[in-house]
Amino acid sequence: MKLLIIDRDGVINHDSAAFIKSPEEWRPIPGSAEAIARLSKFGYRIAVATNQAGIARGLYDLPTLHAMHAKMHRMVQEAGGRIDAVFFCPHHENGNCECRKPRPGMIFEILRRFEVEPGQACMIGDRLTDLQAGHSAGCRTTLVLTGEGQATLKAGGLPAGTNVRVDLGAVAAELAP
Repeated sequence: MKLLIIDRDGVINHDSAAFIKSPEEWRPIPGSAEAIARLSKFGYRIAVATNQAGIARGLYDLPTLHAMHAKMHRMVQEAGGRIDAVFFCPHHENGNCECRKPRPGMIFEILRRFEVEPGQACMIGDRLTDLQAGHSAGCRTTLVLTGEGQATLKAGGLPAGTNVRVDLGAVAAELAP
């Protein structure tokens, strides 16, 4: 099985320093739905892994988060693809939980649920924390330059072997030719 674990904010949709708090604020990065559709049609399983501290901060609730994810699912389905699962950490940045990236707990859970060995999965993200979580779990890692990706690349310190691609469309063009 081929498994891609994809961060949400900054990779699939535009990010905001003020958090994405509603389906109206959730805006896709151009081409991201088509890229996911292309990858899923090519046989990749797609899991989204996202930190959502806005829940712990009281900025939005679970039904609102689910509505944002329903919008994301619809968008990908309209492009002819699918997202197999969405995993999220609702805890505060200072909560010291195991599921919040850069810790690998959420990634380990995804691997367990999909019954995939870490080396058969790739974590795709725009932040160092995404890559650290994937790398710590034993996955391959890819940095995309959307969202915080340019700043992440400039700051350096990427896990060894991290691929760098312009966006999710470039990842799809490479993995699903």
